[in-house]
Amino acid sequence: MDLATYAVEAEVERTHWWFAGRRKMLRRLITGLGIARDARILDIGTSTGTNLRMLKEMAFTRYEGLDMSDDAVRWCDSKGLGKVTRGDVCNIPFPDATFDLVLATDIIEHVDDDGRALAEIRRVLKPGASVIITVPAFQFLWGLQDDVAHHKRRYRGGQVDAVIAGAGLQRRASFYFNFILLAPIYAARQVIRLMRIPLRSENEVNGPFVNRLLNWIFGFDVAVAPWLHVPFGVSYLAVAVREPGAETRVD
Repeated sequence: MDLATYAVEAEVERTHWWFAGRRKMLRRLITGLGIARDARILDIGTSTGTNLRMLKEMAFTRYEGLDMSDDAVRWCDSKGLGKVTRGDVCNIPFPDATFDLVLATDIIEHVDDDGRALAEIRRVLKPGASVIITVPAFQFLWGLQDDVAHHKRRYRGGQVDAVIAGAGLQRRASFYFNFILLAPIYAARQVIRLMRIPLRSENEVNGPFVNRLLNWIFGFDVAVAPWLHVPFGVSYLAVAVREPGAETRVD
C-alpha cells in the first residue's frame, strides 16, 4: 500500500464509517464463535491497526498482528495496539497449530498466490479453529482504492470459496456485504477516474455529515447481510474452519 494511503488510513480508521462498521460486523461474528478472552488470535495484514483496536476493546489478552510493511508495524506501535510482527502471509513466521482465531480481512487480494496464503493460515490454525476472511468483490468495481492499495484482484464469492476448499479449510458461513452502497460506490469511482480527481485514498472522500449518514447506512447493511444473503456487494466475507480431525504437526 502506498505510504500516503497508510497516512490517511491511520488518521481516519478510528471513526471512518467503513472501518467502524466492519469492526461492528467482526465483533458480532467473533462473539458468536465463543472465542475465549485468553485465546491466541492473529490479525494478518494489520495495516494501521483497525482490527487490533477492536480486539483490544473486546478485552482479548493474547492477540497480535502480522504485516509485511514496516510502516504498518510503526503505525500500530505508535497507537499502542499490541505486538505486530513483520512477515508474509504466504510464509507465516509461527509454528503449526498456534492460533484459536485468525483474521484475514482484505489481505489475500494483495498476494499473487492466494491459495498458498490460505494454506499457511490453515497451518497455523489449531484444529477446530476458525479464520474470518474478507475480500473486495466484483472486478467491475475496480477503482482508486484498489490501485493505491496494490490489489491483485477482486473476487466473486465462488472464487473465494474455491480457494478456501483448495487450502483444506471448510467454509462454515459466507455472505456479501456493503450491498446498499454498491451503486453509489461504483458511480463515485467512475467520476474519480473520468475527472482524474487527485486523491491519496478514497477514504478522503468524507466529512462529518457524510460520515454520520454512511455510518448509519453501513451499520444497517452489515447487521442484515449475514442473514439476508444478497447475491452482490462491494465486499465478501467467509468464515472457514480447520476441521478438528485435521492432521497437524507442532514444531
